[in-house]
Amino acid sequence: MSELADALAVLSGAVVGFVLGLIGGGGSILAVPLLLYGVGMESTHLAIGTSAVAVSANALMGLVGHAHSGTVKWPCAATFAGAGILGAWLGSSLGKAVDGKALLSLFAVAMIAVGVNTLLARKADGDADVAINPRIAAKLLGLGGATGIAAGFFGIGGGFLIVPGLMMGSGMAMLNAVGSSLVSVFALGAATAANYAVSGLVDWHIATLFVAGGFFGSLAGIRAAKSLAERRGLLTQVFGWIVVVAGLYVLAHSLLSG
Repeated sequence: MSELADALAVLSGAVVGFVLGLIGGGGSILAVPLLLYGVGMESTHLAIGTSAVAVSANALMGLVGHAHSGTVKWPCAATFAGAGILGAWLGSSLGKAVDGKALLSLFAVAMIAVGVNTLLARKADGDADVAINPRIAAKLLGLGGATGIAAGFFGIGGGFLIVPGLMMGSGMAMLNAVGSSLVSVFALGAATAANYAVSGLVDWHIATLFVAGGFFGSLAGIRAAKSLAERRGLLTQVFGWIVVVAGLYVLAHSLLSG
């Protein structure tokens, strides 16, 4: 059973790495469900802490790939991430105090709401040449702080708010938001992971295997993102549907197991 759990951890990491490369911060929504229902972790809080470590590391690998492709808007990304770090620490402290099943249900409802909003918005283009200014910086600081609290509260899975937040705050194109979101996923994930690690809520063995699988998944995800971005609106729609379907699954499983 231990060998099977290890293999599932590697496979789960590859899946999350692929989705992180494909849709950025939203990819981390799958980490907690995969650790709970795939690998077989029994504690929601342990799964959140472990996923934060693994997703943060996988996001860093994906960021390198997107940076090499020139899709990262660094000033916007750094502003958003900087505001989110303190929020992530506060949010993760609150999350540890909430019952695991209730936390998972809230997480699922938030996922569904963001996914539906993304599908209904249908704003696929955005400005690929966006440059930061005082107005954009102020919006990114506010949205980054709020997103950080959510990301910490739900575990790094709350990072599915980062891509919509970057697009709303700056008006950047979807592909740029995907690449830029990985700065926040890494930073917020590290802050969340540190808080959970202090409480002993990280399985380092599983996290290491998760990261190993994520390396190969992220390479494939980045290639797929470039391909989808060339088709008008398709990447945005893929993002929305992945979030909605995953949210419905997590909510149904949480309610049925309760």
